[in-house]
Amino acid sequence: MSSVTPVAGSKRAAESDHRWLVLVIVAIAQLMVVLDSTVVNIALPSAQRALGFPNGDRQWVVTAYALAFGSLLLLGGRLGDIFSRKRVFIVGLVGFALASALGGAAQSFGMLVAARTLQGAFGAILAPSALGTLVSTFRDPRERGRAFGVFGSVAVGGGAVGLILGGVLTQYLSWRWTLYVNLVFAAIAVAGALTFMRSNRPETRPQIDWVGTVLASTGLFAIVFGFSHAETAGWTSALTIGSLALGVVLVSAFAFAESRVAHPLLPLRVILDRARGGSYISVGLTGIALFGIFLFLTYYLQDVKGFSPVTSGLAFLPMIGCLLVSSNLSSIVLLPRVGPRALIATGMLVGAAGMAYLTQISVTSSYAASVLPALLLMGLGFGMVFSPAINTATAGVARRDSGVASALVNTMQQVGGSIGTAALSTVALTATASYLTAHHTGPLAAATAAVHGYRAALLVSAILLGVGALTAVLLLPSRARLEELRNMAAMAEAEPAFSGAPAAGAAAASDATAASGGSADGAGAAAGAARTDSVSAGDGGVSG
Repeated sequence: MSSVTPVAGSKRAAESDHRWLVLVIVAIAQLMVVLDSTVVNIALPSAQRALGFPNGDRQWVVTAYALAFGSLLLLGGRLGDIFSRKRVFIVGLVGFALASALGGAAQSFGMLVAARTLQGAFGAILAPSALGTLVSTFRDPRERGRAFGVFGSVAVGGGAVGLILGGVLTQYLSWRWTLYVNLVFAAIAVAGALTFMRSNRPETRPQIDWVGTVLASTGLFAIVFGFSHAETAGWTSALTIGSLALGVVLVSAFAFAESRVAHPLLPLRVILDRARGGSYISVGLTGIALFGIFLFLTYYLQDVKGFSPVTSGLAFLPMIGCLLVSSNLSSIVLLPRVGPRALIATGMLVGAAGMAYLTQISVTSSYAASVLPALLLMGLGFGMVFSPAINTATAGVARRDSGVASALVNTMQQVGGSIGTAALSTVALTATASYLTAHHTGPLAAATAAVHGYRAALLVSAILLGVGALTAVLLLPSRARLEELRNMAAMAEAEPAFSGAPAAGAAAASDATAASGGSADGAGAAAGAARTDSVSAGDGGVSG
């Protein structure tokens, strides 16, 4: 038995402290990316007046970001697996900040859209490297639960924070500060990354799958564009149908190609696992509902109830508070005890109940009686979904795949949000038009018709969350199975030949688990030792 010197002990203690500083850095980067999905929305009317572009072009300020972000996420995730994750993380931060500065200084509509596109591209590099760093830094289940509780709170609550921040900056400074503010976040995160994150390279650097990259990027671009175009041109538009059909064909071709290449952009083993597949579906369906509630409730509060941008943003604070409590409680306390299946399914049902309650709103409804209870329920429900789902989606994944597995989480949330915004907007507009046709008289006809459309979209969101609950029950693992996945991954990483022979490493892990009767406790001691060795020797994500 080797003794531990005081120097080694102090170094280990310093690394433990640095892990939590890395969490802060990653959370700042994730907040910056998520904020930009909503912070610009409230600033759009002011930007439109300043730059003089028509209403028909307004959606592209939001869509350009979503298109670049959603279509390049898989490539961004793979870059973190191929190169030094610290370097990729810093490049994403700096690029995102420079693109934000370009947008804040925009003197024309084209310049603003170009800057938003660059933001999305660098965000696609930044987001998966941030989550991948978190995955490789926190290997102990208890620490991992706390870390993912914080990360999940940021991932879900960041959109609501964006509404508040966007209202404050627009109302008291300028719409340009909704973009300039990213320079502050990026400067803090870059300084922290340079100081506390460890630079590392994979032992063997695989080649980039360029065929898969082109197929995945163009396929996701076509799908997101198709849903975005449907919002303004309708579902029967030739361009809408053609984009969606082309996207399905390209994604199908991508899946076929990935099973044939030596170094796939997305190894199919990542998504064919039931636990991860169910988690990705849960994140996607919740993303649809979440972005829908931000959109329609903002419209309702501002256009129907007459709230100011700041007041409407502050109206979401109770939801954020519940999200923070629920997300951390779920990931730290409940997930180890009840497992992701029961927890996420319950969260989906609680969120669906909040959505269903919100379908009762009317022109004369009060915030306290008709909106606040729904926000509280949805905050609790979504907090029970996102953190455990992100945790489960990255549990048991090999380090060589952690970047792309993390990218898929962001892909599902972003694509789900883009699809949800476009599809639910179409539902709302159709219901509004039908109501106006039947009830076209009266001083409140327009407002009543708009609320009728919002209710229809919220009802669809509630139904989707109900489907998500059923999917969680059918696909997600139990507590014992989740612990088994983590133990197998920890023992596989401890296998010396794992990096050169993944099949042998996986087999060794399976044999070790089977020898202990498949129980989580039987492999606990070996897994704990493997975690300690792999964190101290591998991609720990902290400086020595």
